[in-house]
Amino acid sequence: MVQLKNDCFADAGGLLSLGAALLRIAERVSPIAETEEVPLREALHRISAADLISQRNVPPHDNTAVDGYAVYFDDLNPHGDSRLPVTGRVAAGHPLDRPARRGEAIRVFTGAPMPPGLDTVFMEEDCRPEAAQVVLPKGINRGDNRRLAGEDVRAGTVIVPAGRLLRAQELGLAASVGMTRIPVYRRLSVAVFSTGDEVCNPGDDVAPGRIFDANRFTLMGLAESLGCRVTDLGILPDRPQAVARSLLAAAKKYDVLLTSGGVSGGEEDHVARVVGEKGSLHFWRLAVKPGRPVALGQIGAAAFIGLPGNPVAAMVTFLRVARPLLLRLAGRTDLEPMLFAVRAGFSFRKKEGRREWLRVRLDRTAGGQPVAHKCAVDGAGVLSSMVAADGLIELAEEVTQLNEGMLVDFLPFNEVMH
Repeated sequence: MVQLKNDCFADAGGLLSLGAALLRIAERVSPIAETEEVPLREALHRISAADLISQRNVPPHDNTAVDGYAVYFDDLNPHGDSRLPVTGRVAAGHPLDRPARRGEAIRVFTGAPMPPGLDTVFMEEDCRPEAAQVVLPKGINRGDNRRLAGEDVRAGTVIVPAGRLLRAQELGLAASVGMTRIPVYRRLSVAVFSTGDEVCNPGDDVAPGRIFDANRFTLMGLAESLGCRVTDLGILPDRPQAVARSLLAAAKKYDVLLTSGGVSGGEEDHVARVVGEKGSLHFWRLAVKPGRPVALGQIGAAAFIGLPGNPVAAMVTFLRVARPLLLRLAGRTDLEPMLFAVRAGFSFRKKEGRREWLRVRLDRTAGGQPVAHKCAVDGAGVLSSMVAADGLIELAEEVTQLNEGMLVDFLPFNEVMH
């Protein structure tokens, strides 16, 4: 289970900036303790639990970067073409079976081990073979077209640091140094549930006053995109005893309990009351829009994350608050996504002192530069706007006026859904 200090979410006080909230997560939350080793082939999208250190050079020996002729540079005529006898042939995986001699050229192919003593390679298309000799043009530099041993990786160096998401390129690099098993953090287990007698599952009969549950499916998809093992706990009824039984049972099995809505102080907000009575609950009132209230706490060893009930607010606060928290628990060290500068295709006024996100789609100008256009319908409950958008414009706390043509920070959805 997750190792959390009892007070890691406490004492948020007042309105908390997003930067302060992320700093608290980085400082107060530790990764899960359990690690495991998995075969290289099964390590994709896992998180490295230790530095991966190479035990060998890559490449292990000098090799040729092109098809052509390997020579000793000092054998070349510095004032014109050189003519050398071709006395051997070396292909990839087949080293020269004798020491190279001065005054000779060796026919080589890309990736072939560099014959010891030779230091320069001419490209085949620059050369002119003549019988058992080759004519080599002037103008080459010593060491051209030769890859040095350890040019890619040197033995003893860290090729992948701990806390890194293992993508295809990290697995390829690990394979290149001969690794077969990789230490990774255990996958974070997340239980997602909704509450409320008004909420029903897609496909159910919808009585008057009831709605289909969208948030649970959004949150499950977002958590799964981070590599979490997600379990659907369904919809909890508005009965305190039933909520308590379900949460206490789930807290024994999962690392994180994740929900949206039902955590304010209303008479029917049983989740907040149960979490507070059976564990600890702290409200972080964030200086953000959409979102603001985010409930963080724990029951037993399980972390609890309660997001706003409006679908857009739930999704945005997941991406910018719950996501870094889950990443930190899962062992990741890169918690902050990359923002990209684009031009605003609209004007906008906002309140000073809060971080704000606007849903936008990107178009390109005639010059090929991306321009962000604000979605026309942008209420906190309009989930269709998140489908229409390519990402979010993030406006800092001090910004009050955005004018068309200004550079703004753009957060693409594909930057935060992994």
